[in-house]
Amino acid sequence: MITLAIAGKPNCGKSTFFRAATLAQVEIANYPFTTIDANHGVAYVRTACPCREMHVPCGNCLDGVRFVPIGLIDVAGLVPEAHKGRGLGNQFLDNLRQADAILQIVDASGGTDAEGNPVGIGSRDPVKDIEFLQYEFSMWMYGILSRNWAKLQRQAQARDFSLAAAIADTFAGLGVTLEHVRDATEGAGVDLRTAGEEGLIRFCRELMAISKPMLIVGNKADLAPKECLDRLAKHDVVFASAAGELALRMAAEGKFIRYLPGDRSFTANPETSLSAAQRAGLAKVAEFMQRFDGTGVQQALDAAVFNLLDMIVVFPVEDEHKLTDGKGRVLPDAFLMKRGSTPRDLAYQVHTDIGEGFLYAIDAKTGMRVKDTLELKTGDIIKIVSVRK
Repeated sequence: MITLAIAGKPNCGKSTFFRAATLAQVEIANYPFTTIDANHGVAYVRTACPCREMHVPCGNCLDGVRFVPIGLIDVAGLVPEAHKGRGLGNQFLDNLRQADAILQIVDASGGTDAEGNPVGIGSRDPVKDIEFLQYEFSMWMYGILSRNWAKLQRQAQARDFSLAAAIADTFAGLGVTLEHVRDATEGAGVDLRTAGEEGLIRFCRELMAISKPMLIVGNKADLAPKECLDRLAKHDVVFASAAGELALRMAAEGKFIRYLPGDRSFTANPETSLSAAQRAGLAKVAEFMQRFDGTGVQQALDAAVFNLLDMIVVFPVEDEHKLTDGKGRVLPDAFLMKRGSTPRDLAYQVHTDIGEGFLYAIDAKTGMRVKDTLELKTGDIIKIVSVRK
């Protein structure tokens, strides 16, 4: 399963974002270090279900919208010099190991200082918080590398020793590959065999950006003054109101409104009554959604998976005519796959045995047999023919 981590300084709305995305019960409070241990949950990315296009009701979507599960980790807040053990220390940087990408939550309202303590709205430049997390994470990686550097340099004297491969092994627990190391070396413009401290830090920053891509989420944008929004808008930021999304999801769960995560608006249920305070609160959320084209929470999840990680959604079936699996269920599975994946890759993702016995694939939309080198795209419905089941 694809896993995203929610990271940032304390009290920027990470736990609210996590709860809004998962509806998990986590502690939310207006003080630093509300989250001590990382929270783990399941969120979803949104895509169109092909059942409507194929005119075959599937029972696995909502109004033609398919939600595909992903893992979500709410990491405790990081403070300056966390890589040196300050605040709650390296254990929370360590929680980012299993993440494929990071959602960096920034307090767009400028209402918290560098350590997450409440200050007046607009008192802090939120742009400062963007650089902070990237610096802490890259310095944490540098700390790991520097502890092993003397040994690696000695080994590098051997003619057949690959320093890049050894560095990849050093960071294997972070999901770093040899390709990541080579790309980071080129991007940083360093010769690893002769690099000094400055060069290695630059390399680690590049390696962090490649192996753990980050999406910046300007949370609390509903409270942010124009000056803060304007400064953040110069960066690639998804503006969000996690509190607004949480209110909508809870209202939808209580059947007070009709709303699907990622919708640009919601409608009130005429069969239920809302208090004046509830109506006023929902009106504020509606105003934010109109301005920012949604609450930003689902948009951030989708952008991280489909844009940052470049994933697609493919639907495997056993019967290409009825679009069912072996139990007669219509389009029961939706697989997230890397863009550029082929039918053979899909076969292996379904099951290793299916992949090893792969013969050919059929595009269920056209009924035609396709090449095993075909590049799959989102919405494809594929039947795998294999000698193994």
